[in-house]
Amino acid sequence: MSRPRPLTLSPAAPRPTTRWCRFGALGAALVVPALLWAAPVGAATAPVGLGTAASFAVLAGAGITNVGPTTITGDVGTFATTNETGFNTVTLLGVDHAGDAVTQQGKNDLTTAFNQAAGSGPPVNLADELGGLTLTPGVYNGAALQITGTLTLDTLGDPNAVFIFQTGSTLTTASSSNVLVLGGATACNVYWQVPSSTTLGTSSHLIGTVMASTSITATTGATIQGRLLASTGAVTLDSNTITVPVCAPPSPTTTTAAVDANGGPGNGTPTTAAPTATTTSARPGLAAPVPTTTTTPDSTTNGGTPPLAFTGSSTRSMTIAVTGAAMLVSGASLLRVRRTSRR
Repeated sequence: MSRPRPLTLSPAAPRPTTRWCRFGALGAALVVPALLWAAPVGAATAPVGLGTAASFAVLAGAGITNVGPTTITGDVGTFATTNETGFNTVTLLGVDHAGDAVTQQGKNDLTTAFNQAAGSGPPVNLADELGGLTLTPGVYNGAALQITGTLTLDTLGDPNAVFIFQTGSTLTTASSSNVLVLGGATACNVYWQVPSSTTLGTSSHLIGTVMASTSITATTGATIQGRLLASTGAVTLDSNTITVPVCAPPSPTTTTAAVDANGGPGNGTPTTAAPTATTTSARPGLAAPVPTTTTTPDSTTNGGTPPLAFTGSSTRSMTIAVTGAAMLVSGASLLRVRRTSRR
């Protein structure tokens, strides 16, 4: 039996190398974890669509009762019970729709908005007491929410930041309690979804739209920058100031066609003008919005800070993912070229 001849390489044949294989494997090793990292771990919370209910400062299902001097900037209406009492001391900077078709449509849109707010999330679970907390944009819930002291809402510099609060039963604010918004935002995108009743304490200040399934009571001197919307119950007022925020839609991006030196159509690339970021904030008692300057909030917090709510995907992770993918394709192409040259 003849012995097997040892494997020899032809002098003209290049020595095999694994350098190109290693390069392709390196691209694969980079792109796989990068793609996993680029997968969004959260999404920005969508605003609640109020529809025609957005124009109402006070909307009720079983009548509106007022005592003392109250100023309302925005529309009012009540349906199915259309009783409105104590309006001789109300300064109304809006339209009293009583129980007309506009009010009825507003009530229908309120039901839709209530259900949207209830279904938003997933929420971050909180203890019932919100006073002393600083919260970032997101959806939060608790069994029976209450505010004692100051609740701070940090928009992280985003004037369109959304905050949705879901309570299992009631919303109660203590006397002289306050809601503070950092970052130049308004009350446009702060929502309180309440499946029962809401009581606002004496001289308290609330920011946002209250959507209560039953009744809303604003005690003496309470101020609201937002809306009091009650689905089936009554709204009771006592020397309050209620101001619907002026919510401007985001400025659209404009595209300008390229032109030549004579002003005619050109062959250049159209230019896109970036919108200018502006915010407005309606102050209690004023019919017109007062311009405010958007500032980057400080990192100061009051009390404990719950988990932050992620508001978008990471640009950095997307860049790394694309870079890793490019390395994978480049490595594979070089490996193919190398093998072809060996043939």
